[in-house]
Amino acid sequence: MVTSTSPAETAAPSRPPLPDDGTGGVLSGPWRALTLGIVSVVLLLAFEATAVNTAMPTAAQQLDGIGLYAFAFSGYFTTTLLAMVVSGQWCDRGGPLAPLFSGIAVFAAGLVTAGTAVNMWMFVAGRAVQGLGGGLVIVALYVVVGRAFPERLRPSVFAAFSAAWVLPSILGPVISGAVTQHLGWRWVFLAVPVLVLLPLAVMGPALRRSEKSQQPPQAGPYDWRRTRDAAMVAVGAALLQYAGQRLDGWALLPAAAGLALLGPAVLRLLPRGTLRAVRGLPTVILLRGVAAGAFFASELFIPLMMQTQRGLSVTMAGLTLAPGGLSWAFGSWLQGRPGVDRHRAALIRTGFVSTAVAVGGAALVLFPSVPVWVTAVFWAVGGAGMGLAIASISVLMMKLSKPEETGGNSAALQLSDALGNVLLTGLAGVLFAALGGGAVGAAAHDGAALPAGAFAAVFLTMPVVALVGAVLSGRATAAGKS
Repeated sequence: MVTSTSPAETAAPSRPPLPDDGTGGVLSGPWRALTLGIVSVVLLLAFEATAVNTAMPTAAQQLDGIGLYAFAFSGYFTTTLLAMVVSGQWCDRGGPLAPLFSGIAVFAAGLVTAGTAVNMWMFVAGRAVQGLGGGLVIVALYVVVGRAFPERLRPSVFAAFSAAWVLPSILGPVISGAVTQHLGWRWVFLAVPVLVLLPLAVMGPALRRSEKSQQPPQAGPYDWRRTRDAAMVAVGAALLQYAGQRLDGWALLPAAAGLALLGPAVLRLLPRGTLRAVRGLPTVILLRGVAAGAFFASELFIPLMMQTQRGLSVTMAGLTLAPGGLSWAFGSWLQGRPGVDRHRAALIRTGFVSTAVAVGGAALVLFPSVPVWVTAVFWAVGGAGMGLAIASISVLMMKLSKPEETGGNSAALQLSDALGNVLLTGLAGVLFAALGGGAVGAAAHDGAALPAGAFAAVFLTMPVVALVGAVLSGRATAAGKS
């Protein structure tokens, strides 16, 4: 199911995956090189994400931008909204190679901009450029999975994506913390573009061979209406975030303009019935945004909380998130085991409940008597839940999509992911700032603790969002199926 303006209506039928004899895994036969190539891209993105999460509190404090802390994250996802729609159409018309390589180049440019920022707004701009590149890349990767791999191997591919986060989850905070403390936070951003060369070299030949083995796509007309709608969503989300930062009477004007742009465009871009949680694909798309938003809107505040409330170093605060990355890979591996496919809805529900427990439990360290390692334990629970839910949602999206709809529905899934991140991270930022988190930038710069209530507001709101996802999870599959 796609919207009336989906590129699926004009795209050529999807080309068949590489020949499959029904045996072997993602590291055997014709899929080995392709799997290693695309997983290397995910590995790079994972290293960047874990490094940024660790370095961000220091960057925001040194740029006197604590009040814009959440904006530095949501700005990334705002521009991703536009890039995802463009990437979906680009992939359906000409294949995933061009948007994938272009996205990596733009992503690297954003890292350089953020790394050379002289103030917080320039830093946010660099993150926005990163979002453009990231949006192009992630949709292209999903299209590669849908076009090149048979259905039986897709759960294993998504599990491999999650497994690619294991090493970055362990080493990313350590490396980023050490670089931030001894060389400065800027090098966390400036060093990553050099690493782009490795995945380009690894994945290039494998992807080209995969594309050549399939018949070329039939290029339909580019749907500029979807690009217009995506731009409306991005601008509307940015206006809502700006209004949330003002917290005064004048904020009503940008807030109203943002809603006027965002609402109609979202309805046109997502499958019909998504916001009403219609059973099947619409609910699957909706759940992706709910899951991503609830988890990541909480995660971005954990390093800041551990540094300002409990006095942890940059490295140790970042390592608090490491168990979540490891358990995420484990949860994703579990959902790819034989025989679990008929329990997708139950896996998603378990994932949402685990996330709710994790977010609420992580906030217990706001009480001085609670050991700091409690947050790491709870975050491991949340990571496992996200591994179960996110991978299962991705598998269901592929299963419920017609071959020629893969690009459009992959873009819709990632659009929901980014929109959930933007809106819920923006909400978290508003709550945080309203309760004093954004009014004490100078104190934070001097190492003083931020108000505990500002963090508590975030960590009490997001579990409620996750529980809403748990309630809706039963609608992700057809009636009568688990």
